[in-house]
Amino acid sequence: MSGIAENLIMFREELPEGVTLVAVSKTKPVEDIIEAYNAGQRVFGENRAQELMEKHEHVPDDVLWHMVGHLQRNKVKYIAEFVHMIESVDSLRLLRAVNKEAKKAGRVINCLLQFHIAKEETKFGFSPEEVDDIMQSKVLNELENVNIRGVMGMATFTDDMDKVRGEFKFLKSVFENLKSKYFMNKSDFSEISMGMSGDYKVALEEGSTMVRVGTNIFGARYCKTDN
Repeated sequence: MSGIAENLIMFREELPEGVTLVAVSKTKPVEDIIEAYNAGQRVFGENRAQELMEKHEHVPDDVLWHMVGHLQRNKVKYIAEFVHMIESVDSLRLLRAVNKEAKKAGRVINCLLQFHIAKEETKFGFSPEEVDDIMQSKVLNELENVNIRGVMGMATFTDDMDKVRGEFKFLKSVFENLKSKYFMNKSDFSEISMGMSGDYKVALEEGSTMVRVGTNIFGARYCKTDN
């Protein structure tokens, strides 16, 4: 059994029932993805559209690809025909671009709304007020080729788990507020994607339904292309 397979088995034992594991294969070769696939993993995440497109061509068709990194509008076209979920929708303009390319591809693309929950300027994401404005404007009614499934957030990169916990609590409250105000009758608005290799345990305690984990499965990333 490969190290990747062993890591997956150990990691799955920690996950509560109903939590989705997104194996983030950023910078990793296709061979590593195939090892994880052969160990039963089907959901994989990538940070860059170009890398996602290239890897998609070399893995089985039943892999469910998640785009988890910042996505430029002009790159949506590269992944619109196959991506299962875009977790990093951080602007209305991007949401409209996804809708446009999904319509061209004859698909409806699952999306998560990314919120800026960290005390770091380098992170992307909506504020709750911005999403309230979007929802109240009814603009989502025009976007028939996107399916909003929930929220995503990235905590501050820090060893202070109390700080991280507070940020995850905030994202959970954002989700609950959106659910009660705008998505009460939408059963598949149910995802809270939060937690990565360094903080997933705290995220699970705070209600995460989807964790994005790379290092704990594949090992350290290749630094020369890690950006």
